[in-house]
Amino acid sequence: MLDIRNVKMEDLPELVLIENLCFTIEEAATKEAFEKRIQLISDSFFVAEVDGAVTGLVNGPVIETPFITDDLFSDIKENPAAGGHQSILGLAVSPNYQKRGVASALLAHLEKEASAKKRETLTLTCKENLIHFYENYGFINCGVSNSEHGGVIWYNMSKKLQ
Repeated sequence: MLDIRNVKMEDLPELVLIENLCFTIEEAATKEAFEKRIQLISDSFFVAEVDGAVTGLVNGPVIETPFITDDLFSDIKENPAAGGHQSILGLAVSPNYQKRGVASALLAHLEKEASAKKRETLTLTCKENLIHFYENYGFINCGVSNSEHGGVIWYNMSKKLQ
């Protein structure tokens, strides 16, 4: 049974583990970044659980601009009550649970929450190999991002919510 809920500080060890299994050391969020996100944006940070075990996560702050900027990976603030753009800084699923709909469920949950709070778009950056995955969920490829995060090429992906 898959459950999705808001993050809690007790989830931190599992979150760091999953993040490091899914991203390179240069790309992965640090323990400190996760602590800050849990404290400041738990309203847009969700975890997936299967039988009580954390299997995936999605998180990101609400931002004023339509696309993610690299400063968000280290410097975030609390989300406004309504409006703005819901960013996705991380979507990660434990390798043992990939290809089972966990990422889809996390994306759908975040979209539902963002729509309820009148966010304008969902926005994220992804590597070229994931463009098609996100296009399947209605995201539009808006071209190469200015991001230099992790030293790789990222693509801006956006989905209108209103």
